[in-house]
Amino acid sequence: MPQNNHYYYDSEKCEFVPVEYNTKNKLIHSLSFWLINGIVFAVIGLSLLTKLIATPAEIALKYENRALINQLKTAELSITEIEHQLEQIAELDNEMYRSILGLDPLSEDLRMAGVGGADIYSEFDYHSKEASEILRSTAARLDRLERRIGVQKLSFEEIKSYYNSNQNRLRNVPAIKPVNGIIISGYGMRPHPVLGYRRMHEGVDFRAEVNSEVFATGNGVVKFAGRRGTFGNLLEIDHGFGIVTRYAHLNSFADGIRVGAKVERGDLVAFSGSTGLTQGPHLHYEVLKNGRQTDPLQFMIADITPEEYLMFKEAQYGDENAISYRN
Repeated sequence: MPQNNHYYYDSEKCEFVPVEYNTKNKLIHSLSFWLINGIVFAVIGLSLLTKLIATPAEIALKYENRALINQLKTAELSITEIEHQLEQIAELDNEMYRSILGLDPLSEDLRMAGVGGADIYSEFDYHSKEASEILRSTAARLDRLERRIGVQKLSFEEIKSYYNSNQNRLRNVPAIKPVNGIIISGYGMRPHPVLGYRRMHEGVDFRAEVNSEVFATGNGVVKFAGRRGTFGNLLEIDHGFGIVTRYAHLNSFADGIRVGAKVERGDLVAFSGSTGLTQGPHLHYEVLKNGRQTDPLQFMIADITPEEYLMFKEAQYGDENAISYRN
């Protein structure tokens, strides 16, 4: 193949003359050409490699970021559990403590303690999408938890203050179990064990053999002690403040129990039996507030823990109110 020559114009000769390179110039030209091209290709190659293959420091940083994101996800699960526990505390606060004391329940809006305004989590937008979403969610939920815990703390302080100034009333509250036995049937709709159709069960039934001791659940005055229809032998105690307790299917009454007699919480008032409309011996126990039946579980704050209360409530509504569980 003929070699390509370069020419220059010689004005004196008026002709193109081929450029002649000596060996040294040719070598320098060739080396310069390949050196420049080599540098260009090396730069391009390194640029591609840095994108495809990270440095050890970058690899370590990626693993660290992934570990932090996983830890944040674990924290989110913990926050979910704390939120659930706080909801249970709020339920107890409204249905149990505030209800017994006669305090108005706190509304859901007040308990959620919402806030508005500018986006206070915009600083997280500088991170990756996944990290930004987790950081925003975690920060928002933690802030909300802090506000809700503050509301709950104020509620407990209100309850404590009310208790300290109303101890006479609280001595009358029916706050203990009336008999040393397990609950075998809860409050609410259920199939009647004798009549066979669904009807409202307006109290709770305790397992109790004939002549088991029955105790007053709060201070009060005997309102009724005698025979009454399907209740059989029935005892009613007026605790004042609109609260009355009933003890049904009794075998007999304790000494001194008659209308007008004063009793205190824990006093022996009767003995269980199976009188009236019943399949067998047990104690039927009711709590009436302002003339209306209410769930006695809401009042047994001295004999059951908050965890037991929630378990009993779940059992009541989870098995058509025909339940059996131990205290």
